[in-house]
Amino acid sequence: MRTIDLRPGEDSIRLGQLLKLVDAVPTGAQVKDVLLAGSVTVNGEPEERRGRQLRSGDVVAVEGHEDVRIR
Repeated sequence: MRTIDLRPGEDSIRLGQLLKLVDAVPTGAQVKDVLLAGSVTVNGEPEERRGRQLRSGDVVAVEGHEDVRIR
C-alpha cells in the first residue's frame, strides 16, 4: 500500500487531485470517467464524487493500481 502525506497545514485533499497525483488517471478530464465506471472505492465504499474530501486515515483503491492511504 502506498502512503501519501498531506501537505503541511492542510487537513484534506480532493479525490480528483489524489487520482492525478498517484497517476491513476493521465489527465484531470479522465477522472470523471474513472469514477463513473465504478473503479474507485474510498474506505471500501464505491465513490463517484471527484470533489470528495479525503482526510488522514482514508484508503483509496483504484482498480488496477496500488491502494493509497492518506496520512
